[in-house]
Amino acid sequence: MRLSTETMIARLREGDGDTLGGRIWRARDAANLSMTELADRLGVRCETVAAWERDRAEPRTNRLFMLAGVLGVTPAWLIAGIGHAPDDVAAIGSKEALREQLDLVKKLHAQTGQAIAALEAELDRIQQTIRPRQ
Repeated sequence: MRLSTETMIARLREGDGDTLGGRIWRARDAANLSMTELADRLGVRCETVAAWERDRAEPRTNRLFMLAGVLGVTPAWLIAGIGHAPDDVAAIGSKEALREQLDLVKKLHAQTGQAIAALEAELDRIQQTIRPRQ
């Protein structure tokens, strides 16, 4: 199955309709953590977590990855709602569902490699036509 660029962009845009702050709150709630408990685990102030959840600030990349780990979600879900929400854990718990996701990522990886090779070939072709022939 080959996915077009347009299809992948559409999938990225779908998300879940929530904001980063909303997803942080949902994941924290699903993990049954208080704001203070989450702040302590991340080594930040409670006000910082509150600002993230209210979309008044965004966590730095390193904190975002720490958040994902503590909350048991993927960074992609936190950032854009791509993938499974914390309440969807039972839905992805099976080996088959995880295998399907892995297969999709492998196919996308292969397609990316092919696109890179095609771009390199085109660049080489263009450079050959630009160079003066000796």
